[in-house]
Amino acid sequence: MKKQIKSFKSAFRGFYSAVKSESHMRFHLVATFYVFAFGCFYDFSAAKWALLAVLCALIIALEMVNTCVEKLCDLFCDRYDFSVKIIKDIAAAAVLAVSFSAVFTAVLFFLDFEVIGKIFSYFANNPVMLILLILSAVISAVFVCAGPVKIKNAILSIKRKDKH
Repeated sequence: MKKQIKSFKSAFRGFYSAVKSESHMRFHLVATFYVFAFGCFYDFSAAKWALLAVLCALIIALEMVNTCVEKLCDLFCDRYDFSVKIIKDIAAAAVLAVSFSAVFTAVLFFLDFEVIGKIFSYFANNPVMLILLILSAVISAVFVCAGPVKIKNAILSIKRKDKH
């Protein structure tokens, strides 16, 4: 049992490392959050929810594989090499291919103007929820652009200034 717990700890450490270092990873996490948040307004079947979950997980997993490929290439080649560039480009293309599939699927599932109208009405009639949506969008943008390390450092520097 200790071996399994250690494996999970390693996996979570790897996940956090990818989130910490890769803005694309953070973007995909935020996109996944909004897919499931706005998906609640739709009457999706279990199969549609499952497909959304699989596509989101696949993109996130491929993003981590892409990160591994890039880091391995950088580890073994410290100068520009055309072959390494091709390897990195192909790994990135794998993420892009599944992302295109996910976007196509999302358009098919979410492009229902009646439901979109209900979503607009919901937020127009619930100012608190609209404020929370806007706040979540701002937090998401900061999270994607800055990442957890820069956010943590900014908070710590503010706390240090308050102490002086």
